[in-house]
Amino acid sequence: MARVMVVEDEPRLASMLEELLTMSGHEVTTEARGDLTVERALVEDPDLVLLDVGLPGMDGFEVCRRLRPQFEGGILILTARGDALDEVVGLDAGADGYLAKPVEPQRLLAHVRAVLRRTAPPAPRRLELGDLVVDAGQRAAWLEGRALSLGSTEFDLLWRLAVDAGHAVPRDALHETLRGTAWDGLDRTVDLRISRLRRALGDPPQAPRWLLTVRGIGYQLAPA
Repeated sequence: MARVMVVEDEPRLASMLEELLTMSGHEVTTEARGDLTVERALVEDPDLVLLDVGLPGMDGFEVCRRLRPQFEGGILILTARGDALDEVVGLDAGADGYLAKPVEPQRLLAHVRAVLRRTAPPAPRRLELGDLVVDAGQRAAWLEGRALSLGSTEFDLLWRLAVDAGHAVPRDALHETLRGTAWDGLDRTVDLRISRLRRALGDPPQAPRWLLTVRGIGYQLAPA
């Protein structure tokens, strides 16, 4: 879904954040020093920098100040310093968000998604994936030139998967797309809509060509 750089000098927490973000479908790199972060971020150009404040070499506020003028991705500050003044300093330094530790995993992921939405470049309105064409403007899709019969919800699901074709999209992200709320672990809306979408695509679940199940994560639309 996105490339995230975790900047955290506490090894255990860095590992936990890396695991959480990876399980949510993101590609994650880590850095432990503030004075190395600016150059790395400008070279690697991640979609989001998850930035601690108390770092060796250079604190997170200064990293943010130096990075912001040249960096178009998101910056989310995550710190044990929950003082309101620190939040103001972080936002004034150019951060897109500020979270105080400890933070619940689902809340952190929600903020990550929110920052990524705000900082993402405009999405294309028409995607051509080999024989499959999905057009957001017309809210229509075609497979091998044949118009697919899709309800509004099935189209929303197909478009969400098509935007990240070739990458696993977590079940909770798909649930948020369809229902606008976090997945409670019980609701089967995503599975039902995937089933209907498979029928529309003529894609048997036993040997799918387009809609792949990624165990423990969610679903993936196969690349062209």
